[in-house]
Amino acid sequence: MIPDIPQGEFQPNPELDLATKPSSKSPEPTRNPLAVVVLISGSGSNLQALIDGQQGGDLPIVIRAVISNVPDVRGLERAEAAGISTAVLNHRLFDDRAAFDTALMALIDSFDPALVVLAGFMRILTPDFVRHYLGRLLNIHPSLLPKYQGLHTHARALAAGDSEHGATVHFVTEELDGGPPILQARVPVLPDDDDDRLAARVLKQEHKIYPEAVRWFASGRLCLDPDKRARLDGKLLTAPVSLPPNC
Repeated sequence: MIPDIPQGEFQPNPELDLATKPSSKSPEPTRNPLAVVVLISGSGSNLQALIDGQQGGDLPIVIRAVISNVPDVRGLERAEAAGISTAVLNHRLFDDRAAFDTALMALIDSFDPALVVLAGFMRILTPDFVRHYLGRLLNIHPSLLPKYQGLHTHARALAAGDSEHGATVHFVTEELDGGPPILQARVPVLPDDDDDRLAARVLKQEHKIYPEAVRWFASGRLCLDPDKRARLDGKLLTAPVSLPPNC
């Protein structure tokens, strides 16, 4: 488990500007496990990291359901093996994105989660969906945001000749991969790296930082404030908490 990082050890990132507008609620500190729904589209390796944390007692959460927009993916098997309810809502069966998101919101809300976690959920969400869960919707992105929003992040980092790459946990807002970043992990880009080798090293770090950010949220330490800025222990995160390379 990543140790608690006290205020004052945040590494600054002057590229980030978190000033925005809407409002949200933060979870009240509670001794009861936080109800979580996880959305996936594939293998669910980040889901497995959350399941392991829940089962090991490191995460004060209960995953009430895992929902996939793609049938028969490995992530559903992981959830079922852990005794977690699963559901498939195939986006291909809907006329448009708005209709799918409306049905998805109804399905999620039937489990009454306090937090919705996107773990490799490969859908662009509508503004209505994001507003519905604003302040309780987390995502992990395989780049050091704000760099490389969108797809093909590893190839783009290699093409740019970057010396380091990584992953970011962030609150989800209406801007694609543009919500306030919370926690980052960094890995060096090695001379013989290709997409697959770099992606594998980044993924190992994702499995560390995503459970940690969820733990902060579940324990009441992390929230999105009314100005849509991330706060940890009540203090503004002007830059994401950053783990050193190879952590």
